[in-house]
Parts: sequence; C-alpha cells; structure tokens
Amino acid sequence: MKGIIFTEFLEMVEEKFSPEVADKIIDASDLVTGGAYTSVGTYHHSELIEMVGHLSKESGVEVVPLVKVFGEHLFGRFVDLYPEFFEGRDTCFSFLGMIENHVHVEVQKLYPDAELPTFATEQPEPNKMEMTYQSVRPFAPVAEGLILGCIAHFKENITVSVEDLSGDGTHARFTLEKVAA
Repeated sequence: MKGIIFTEFLEMVEEKFSPEVADKIIDASDLVTGGAYTSVGTYHHSELIEMVGHLSKESGVEVVPLVKVFGEHLFGRFVDLYPEFFEGRDTCFSFLGMIENHVHVEVQKLYPDAELPTFATEQPEPNKMEMTYQSVRPFAPVAEGLILGCIAHFKENITVSVEDLSGDGTHARFTLEKVAA
C-alpha cells in the first residue's frame, strides 16, 4: 500500500485528535517501519489496520466510523494534491464514474507498483449510481468515506447505501441516489 495513505492517516490523527495521540498509537503498535513513512514508499496494510485499532481504543470511537472519517479526510487531501483529476468535473457522479479508467490509470503511471482497488460503476438511472468496490484489502469503509468526501466536495444531496458482498470489507456495493432538494 502506498505511503501517502499512511502519512495522511497520521496527519488526520494529529489534526482531529492530537500529535500525542498519533505518537501513542504508533508506540502501541508493533510496526516493522517503526511508524516512519514516506508518501512514495510502499508498506503493508496490516500496519494501518493495527494503528486504526489502537486509535479506536485510545479515542473510544469504533473502527468503522474512524476509517470513514479517514476516507473523507483523504478525499479532501486528494483534491488539494491532485487538482488535475477534478478539472472539468462538476458533479459527484461525473467524478466517480471516471475513477477506474482515468484516475487509477494516472496513479498507475506515477506508482507502477501500486495495488489499487477496482471501482466498477453503473448509472442505471440519471439520479442513481452503483459502485462496486473490490480489493485484496478490507477497506470498503475507507471507500465509503471517500465517496462521502466526494459528495461533500461537490455539495450534492446524495444518499449512500452499502451492501457488504464479502463479509470482510474487501468487496462492497455502494448505491448513490440523488435526493430532490
């Protein structure tokens, strides 16, 4: 997993909790890296899972809500770091519909060793989109947070329902429906 996920997670912990909490969760975790990450490095996802577990214990917030908040944070950071991905996109559906065939293609050019999840999208109706997430990692709640971050970014009134297709967070279907204002 690319280091940007780790560096952004620790940045979010520092912002939303404190630098001391970030240090505590690193110290409590058995990390091969010792908690030292670079945004372009590659690290095992188990280190992130372990830190999230310790953050849950430290904060009293359940794991799934924590990783959704992280996904929302991460989307905002992607907007800041990669504005070119958002050029010409003015709706949530227009952006989400191009992740797999545009954004992920560009990410693979930058990081050829990146193991990206897949996001298959269908739009059966003008006000409805279905996204199917599949990954070797159990991060469907992070994907949900990214979707929620996208909705907030485009300031749209969209509901999201989630169907876990795997039981372990590696495969999920998200149904997004625009709600009349």
